[in-house]
Amino acid sequence: MPHDGGADAPGVDPQQLWLSSAQPRRGRKPAYSREAITVVAVALADAEGLGAVTMRKVAAQVGAGVMSLYSYAPDKETLLNLMVDHVSGELPVMDTLTGDWRADLKAVAHLQRALMLRHPWLPAALSTHRVPGPNTLAFMERALTALRPTGLDGAAKLEIFAQLTAFVAGHAAHEIAQAAASRSPDRAAAEARYLAAVAADGHHPELAEALSTPGRPLAPEATFARFLNRLIDGLATD
Repeated sequence: MPHDGGADAPGVDPQQLWLSSAQPRRGRKPAYSREAITVVAVALADAEGLGAVTMRKVAAQVGAGVMSLYSYAPDKETLLNLMVDHVSGELPVMDTLTGDWRADLKAVAHLQRALMLRHPWLPAALSTHRVPGPNTLAFMERALTALRPTGLDGAAKLEIFAQLTAFVAGHAAHEIAQAAASRSPDRAAAEARYLAAVAADGHHPELAEALSTPGRPLAPEATFARFLNRLIDGLATD
């Protein structure tokens, strides 16, 4: 019985998903392709958020019956895997590496952030995404190659890539939420007044001192770069 997502959705075997044909093997020639269905799902998530992506809604957008879609994606987990790998195809994998692994890893992170900001649903999807497809693997290969000068073993390199991706996803999710909140000037002003009141109450001297110091540039790109520098420059290679 096909599923439309949820904790009990079994997903699909990775080999079946990524190494077998994208078309049903039996019956008449299909009217749709897995690629076309994935494109529709991505557009739906971009426009309305990840919660809007259901097999029923995707089928309606495609103009197909829900049951026919299960030949391509037996559940929402599989569809999310397809979506994540589809947008990962936007990541460049052939750019020349500099040989400076920290600089190259920072470049990887900036590419990931740009992708997540283009597809705001992606950070949430990555939190449960466990089956890397060909596009994801190609970009991972780039990151692992960037780490070659470190001399770290393979397990450590994979851990660093996972750590970096988790950092970027968390930061991008925060940026997206902050951008949505900033559309309400009244809310931002209320938060500023609240923090000023807390800092003045005498019970939070460290916070008061921190708020009294000159602020650093708040531009999203500059903030991300500062946080990223702290993460990568502090990575050990022994």
